[in-house]
Amino acid sequence: MNQPTDRTTGNLPKAELHLHIEGTLEPDLAFTLAARNGVRLPYADTEELRRAYLFEDLQSFLDLYYGLMAVLHTEQDFEDLADAYLARAAAQGVRHAEIFFDPQAHTARGIPIATVVEGLSRALERSEERHGISTRLIMCFLRDQSAESALATLEAARPHLHRITAVGLDSAEVGHPPAKFREVYEAAAALGLRRVAHAGEEGPPAYITEALDVLGVERIDHGLTCMQDPGLVDRLVRERIPLTLCPLSNVRLRAVDVLEDHPLPQMMAAGLLCTVNSDDPAYFGGYVGDTYHAVHEALGLDEEQLRALARNSFTAAFLDDDEERRRRYLAEVDAYRFDT
Repeated sequence: MNQPTDRTTGNLPKAELHLHIEGTLEPDLAFTLAARNGVRLPYADTEELRRAYLFEDLQSFLDLYYGLMAVLHTEQDFEDLADAYLARAAAQGVRHAEIFFDPQAHTARGIPIATVVEGLSRALERSEERHGISTRLIMCFLRDQSAESALATLEAARPHLHRITAVGLDSAEVGHPPAKFREVYEAAAALGLRRVAHAGEEGPPAYITEALDVLGVERIDHGLTCMQDPGLVDRLVRERIPLTLCPLSNVRLRAVDVLEDHPLPQMMAAGLLCTVNSDDPAYFGGYVGDTYHAVHEALGLDEEQLRALARNSFTAAFLDDDEERRRRYLAEVDAYRFDT
């Protein structure tokens, strides 16, 4: 078994496919934006805020996550948020990032969707020049909101669809099955948008099957609980459906007790097309390079396994319109040396 050195594990060239831009809001930036926009946070300082980043489950995280969004008001705020993420990602080997955003969480606060998309796009459009990262933007629907709200959000996004590659589905999973959003996913497909969805994070394997069969998704975000259904695992392997796993998130939100218990090695051994990602890195203890390092340390993944995860990330990326870029990124993975 060829074990890479710890120092270079996180710098392996990679794509990040499961990243909520609102979840990259670090405490220092939160206080900066709060001061800029006259928002009073219920924390004395960044250290007190960091101490709040201890969660019992997904809902306890979401309560803080949505509360802190109150500091995001202007195009400049969203641009600064995205640019800060891209700088951190570049330092950890990210070459391509497909970034989720939650328009309903902002429009509910009176922030127009145009403000969100234009601000994020300003950072993304110069990302290659400034950070060496190509990007895609994925608009997510909040599954704990109504299906009618999702349809209204898609309609409001129509003027901005030239900047949006795909739609996704996130937020509290249990009790909100994918089929609830059949109509909006059909509408998104008719508009030429790619489709992904969170499924199998806390919800049952049946939610994964429903996301595939009812919503027509091309990737499953999380997919952790698929291992409870051998038939579903066989299908995911056969159809080469990518899973965008988030091991640090799974531990912080108590889906897995400790990282050493994460089923990632078993999932890879079963032939699943696994990728690892950071999800909401400001809240979950690390960006994607940190995640690679963590699974190497806790799960004993060797050089070949880490390289396979990186290759999978580019294979699963929405780069169908630029296969030459995909080949170039894959060549970077193959050429990377862990001992330098």
